[in-house]
Amino acid sequence: MEHAHELAEELRPKSRALRDAIGGVYSAYAEMSRAAMTDGALSGRIKELVALAIAATRECDGCIGAHARGAYRAGATANEVAEAMGVVIMMNGGPGTVWGPRAFAAFEEYAGGGPEGRADL
Repeated sequence: MEHAHELAEELRPKSRALRDAIGGVYSAYAEMSRAAMTDGALSGRIKELVALAIAATRECDGCIGAHARGAYRAGATANEVAEAMGVVIMMNGGPGTVWGPRAFAAFEEYAGGGPEGRADL
């Protein structure tokens, strides 16, 4: 992943085409996501940090971009994301040292510290 914004732009038309073909699946997934990420015993911010850590663990650039953006929007701090990536490294060893920084960079991009400084997304 070069930049989270570029990846999102690349996937957008492909995702739209598939969503047009299987809209019910996408709708159900979106409903499940909303239910899972709603504040409860864990805040949405904590849930986004967990999701971002899982995204890095699963080595999924699209998931990293989505949850870096979600963590930023939910009010996560760079220090919180960095510590979550520390857990990624602890749980994944070497691969965590590759994917943790990718997730941290994606968060920083959405927080305005990245190449485009687009904190409005």
